[in-house]
Formats: sequence, C-alpha cells, structure tokens
Amino acid sequence: MSKAIRMARTGGPEVLEYVDVAVGPPGPGEVTVRHEAIGINFIDIYFRTGLYPQPLPNGLGQEGAGTVEAVGEGVTHVKVGDRVAYAARPNGAYAQVRNMPATHLVVLPEQIGFETAAAAMLQGMTVQYLLHRTAHLKPGDTVLWHAAAGGVGLIACQWAKVLGVNLIGTVSSAEKAALAIEHGATHVIDYTKENFTERVRELTGGEGVAVVYDSIGKDTFTGSLDCLKPLGLMVSFGNASGPVPAFAPAELQSRGSLFFTRPTLVHYTATREDLEATARSLFGVLSSGEVKVAINQRYHLQDAAKAHVDLEARRTTGSSILLPH
Repeated sequence: MSKAIRMARTGGPEVLEYVDVAVGPPGPGEVTVRHEAIGINFIDIYFRTGLYPQPLPNGLGQEGAGTVEAVGEGVTHVKVGDRVAYAARPNGAYAQVRNMPATHLVVLPEQIGFETAAAAMLQGMTVQYLLHRTAHLKPGDTVLWHAAAGGVGLIACQWAKVLGVNLIGTVSSAEKAALAIEHGATHVIDYTKENFTERVRELTGGEGVAVVYDSIGKDTFTGSLDCLKPLGLMVSFGNASGPVPAFAPAELQSRGSLFFTRPTLVHYTATREDLEATARSLFGVLSSGEVKVAINQRYHLQDAAKAHVDLEARRTTGSSILLPH
C-alpha cells in the first residue's frame, strides 16, 4: 500500500484526502516510482477546482523525483534503481509510490538532488521552452514577466540574465521585489503600488517590451498587451486570476500587429527527442550553478491542502514541494 492524495469531487482544498492506495506491478510501458520529493504547481489547483477537467475520483500532481522500483514490459531507457524525475500527465504525483508511463521519465544526473529535481522539472522546463523556443530572444531584448517571485519567475529571472535578456518583473510586495532583484531581474514593479503598464513604458522610454510572459490571466491581460511594442509577442501561459476573456483579433492589430500564443509544456516535450533536449538544457544550467532553485516551502504529503491554501493566497515564494516520507 502507498499513501496518496485523492479527490472524489472538485472544490476547495478540503476535497483533498490522504488515503491508502494499492499499487500493483507496472504494466507494459510503465514503471513504478518511489517518490523522494513531489512538486507543487498552480496547475494542480486548476485540476482541483475543475477549471481543468479530469475523470474523478483521481489524484493530483504532475511532477516528482524518486527511484525506479520496477519496470514493465518493453521499458528499456530506465532500469530498477535509476534516479529519475518527470513533469507530465497523467496526474498522480501526490503519492509515495505510483505507476506511470516510462516515456515521461528522464534519468537524473548525480549532481542534481531529488528535491531540486522535483521543484525544477515542470517550472524549469517551462522556462526553458518559453525563453528558448516560444520567443526568439537575443541579448539586449527586454521582456516583462508577471509573478517574478514565484517558482517559475525566479528561475526565469536567473535564466534571462544568463541569456543577456533584460527582465522586468511584477510582484505584489517589497519582499518579493527584493527576491526577484536578487535572482537577476533588471527591474521590478510592485503592482500593488504602481500601474505596471505605465511603469513598463517609463522603463523602456515609451517603446514597450518585445515579449510579455503572463501566467496571471484575466486581471493582467489587457494591461500586458499595452506593454508590448509593435510586432511584440504576448505569451499567455497560465491563468492564476482566471481565464483570459474572449477578445477580437483586431485588438492585436490596433496595438501594432502583435502576436499571441497560449503554449503548454506538454506540446513542447511531446516527442522523446524534445523532452530529453529540454531536460538536458535545464540540467545544464542547474549543474553549472547559473540557475538555482529556491525551495522556500516544504510540506508533508498529508498537508497538501495547506500547501494549496498558501499557494492560492500568494503566501509562497519560489518553489514548493511535498515530502512523501
């Protein structure tokens, strides 16, 4: 038996139950992973509330790191005893032990610990594709990144600096502003005290930024569009404040023939080649120390509901993980 978090209905954090589950042998193409650390991400909240639907009852969590305990028929790229990590569906990472498709797993380099991997796989690979593939950035470009003191944001601040990209970050407190600057942001805007659109225009001499990376959604969308220079790219990769409302394509034309995309990690790592390349790029900057993962919150598995409360209340900074043992 394994302890796991399960939910039978959607709703608030109270729907998360800490229960015993039976874990059988892995099927063809599957592996059994014993987790040492589990990532917590805002997408987990979207599934818990029902914003992103899934069959119920079900588990939560798309990110973890641990050791392979068993392999099913046809699995060749990992073996029993391997240290592995992943960031992928199906949900179910909030568990001590789980069976999952082997195609999602990558082998961890020895120098990267389980906690770092669990905190970095989803968020770090997200930053990797956003900075390297979604936009074609070059040194000297200026971008706007919302929620710059969150887990994804702090990784982005560091990685943008490595690339020579000027990152303007938005945050909600002086403490978070200091964190973002410490991690490499060029400028930080406290949106509780300043109008971020006006401040971006001031910081760029009225020109605007090349790219906006917006994981907030409804509350920041229009203001984000107004931060872009002509031919700029709007990257909407989350909706912490709610889904972006419908808008007319003419909104993009009137602001300077803007581009818009709504990307997700699933599509950028859909092939084994892309998954391994993305993970290899992430492991490279983690191993070199150019990017460090700030794990500022650790919770026991049974306290997953509290983790969700803290995340929704924006009481967290950096990355959060669950410890299953």
